Amino acid sequence: MRRKITTTIMLAVLTAILMMGCSKKEDGEVIIGIGQFAEHGSLDNCREGFVAGLEEAGYKEGTNLKILYENSQADANMASQISKNFIARDVDLIAAIATPMAQSAFGATKNTKIPVIFTAVTDPIKAELAKADGTPNGNTTGTSDKLPVEKQLEMIRKILPDAKKIGIMYSTSEVNSLSAIEEYKAAAPSYGFEIVESGISTIADIPLAADSLLEKVDCVNNLTDNTVVSALPTILNKAAKKNIPVFGSEVEQVKIGCLASMGLDYFDLGKQTGKMAAQVLSGEKKASEINFEIIEEFAFYGNNLVAENLGITLPDDLVVSAKEMFDSIAE
Repeated sequence: MRRKITTTIMLAVLTAILMMGCSKKEDGEVIIGIGQFAEHGSLDNCREGFVAGLEEAGYKEGTNLKILYENSQADANMASQISKNFIARDVDLIAAIATPMAQSAFGATKNTKIPVIFTAVTDPIKAELAKADGTPNGNTTGTSDKLPVEKQLEMIRKILPDAKKIGIMYSTSEVNSLSAIEEYKAAAPSYGFEIVESGISTIADIPLAADSLLEKVDCVNNLTDNTVVSALPTILNKAAKKNIPVFGSEVEQVKIGCLASMGLDYFDLGKQTGKMAAQVLSGEKKASEINFEIIEEFAFYGNNLVAENLGITLPDDLVVSAKEMFDSIAE
């Protein structure tokens, strides 16, 4: 009951704040709403890259661009209200960061002319944001952060030649994670691994779920699951006490204590998305005319301090090819 009351109050406050600041557009100015599902490094980088991509394309905040930014703090109800409030503000475009926010914005704008540009969506087709052939499902498009599953498994095998079981924790309500889990389960046997999965409903489930999972596996592989990533420090702390490596899915996770990742740069992903949004804002193309895009560049990231703490030597060929190596663990 307390959770429900708190959420209701938060939604009311959010609505009031957004509507209080309602103002007319200046001549030549465009207004976009950026809705971010959760607050963590990769999604923050994505947002910053998005703004940078817009600026490179000629849309600069404070000059000809006004940005309304809201974060739903991993609350689906809040994500829905944010989308509705952006519509009430008559924005020219909604940028939706992460799958739950993208689904919310897509649903809210169906009967409007407001385009939705999404990013950090693992599987736009399963999220029903795109059709099976990759074409837009309505007035929406964007970029996917689809994981390089086979490259990640190959990397883990190189680092842990004797490992057999990989633990993966995921939120059962995030379609992006369900899609990634199925891909990992299908590919793992080819690399001599068994996937041990642990589904959670809320962030409060993570401590107990982590304790149980760590008893069954040789290492943990983290996805881009927004709920789990929000509690990644808890998982890392528990894994470190058991000397169990945790692999990340992108650079920010390696910075804060994951051993390594074969991942993408979310700033670059956001930048790519910002340039797509600029095409729509300029009238060059409609969102409904642009197929979603997948970033193709992946790189190795490793953390030397974590490797030292675990007594693991990272293979030379991975270190030499690394885009970035870290010698500390960020707070």
